[in-house]
Amino acid sequence: MERVRDLRQLPKAHLHLHFTGSMRPATLLDLADKYGVHLPDALTSGTPPRLSATDERGWFRFQRLYDIARSCLRSPEDIQRLVREAAEEDVKDGSRWLEIQVDPTSYAPRLGGLIPALEVILDAVELASRHTGLGIRVLVAANRMKHPLDARTLARLAVRYADHGVVGFGLSNDERRGLARDFDRAFAIARDGGLLSAPHGGELSGPASVRDCLDDLHATRIGHGVRAAEDPVLLGRLASRGVTCEVCPASNVALGVYGKPEDVPLRTFYEAGVPMALGADDPLLFGSRLAAQYEIARTSHAFDDAELAELARQSVRASRAPQEVRRAVLADIDAWLAAPAP
Repeated sequence: MERVRDLRQLPKAHLHLHFTGSMRPATLLDLADKYGVHLPDALTSGTPPRLSATDERGWFRFQRLYDIARSCLRSPEDIQRLVREAAEEDVKDGSRWLEIQVDPTSYAPRLGGLIPALEVILDAVELASRHTGLGIRVLVAANRMKHPLDARTLARLAVRYADHGVVGFGLSNDERRGLARDFDRAFAIARDGGLLSAPHGGELSGPASVRDCLDDLHATRIGHGVRAAEDPVLLGRLASRGVTCEVCPASNVALGVYGKPEDVPLRTFYEAGVPMALGADDPLLFGSRLAAQYEIARTSHAFDDAELAELARQSVRASRAPQEVRRAVLADIDAWLAAPAP
């Protein structure tokens, strides 16, 4: 049997992780007990729930589970615990830099308002970074299901905290609802404030969704983007522009976008020269964290260690980590690859 290097030891950046979805299952059980929240069996069985988001009913069920989990985060201490534990899990998986995505409006009612909610989150990020040594920053994400004016408010808030831990602006939820161009002004505000544009696209909808992210929102990264594999011309655009797709293999399969791990177009993207940053998306619901996504690349797509190291480099290059951090992590990736396999 060929000896391979430990993927948990491969230094990497994690660029696609949602806030509530980063929670440990045991923490959810603990918080639910603390606040008397009844959890459905899908969140207490100890195994990832059976999900499918290819129709609106399936997406609604996914969102309902997510909303129930989010309702268990009620205090600054809960937020601090979530971020600290997410950072600890990332460190175990070899992450050296994390950009976690959050819509602070979801937590505002219990944390004193929109601005206090974001400040609680940013304080928790700073504490977790000091505790674990992991570099952590925040992407503020608007909700596609809400009015575009709400997104503009969030964009202005994100820019206001650009020097306090916010590095980007995103757009999440069901991409089949609402047009990307309806949010173009919010993304312009964010870009003018120096934030990167990282909307979701090309997961539940096809290649047109990715084109809209490029043309209407001027994306520098795209959350998921995997459906671009259906359009070779679009793949060429992504490659030529160096737009990184935050690909989350386990969640793609869990949500029914692809039938099995082998169907996720990792090899198609890699050979087309489209940069990728593998991400765990929502480990609470999908049951796997960062290193497991690299394991899928290895076992389901025959990526060798040199190619896996290149995937890790692509994640670092696409991050907003300071240059000195990037240089250090890239050097450590080279060292991981240069070391003999055990």
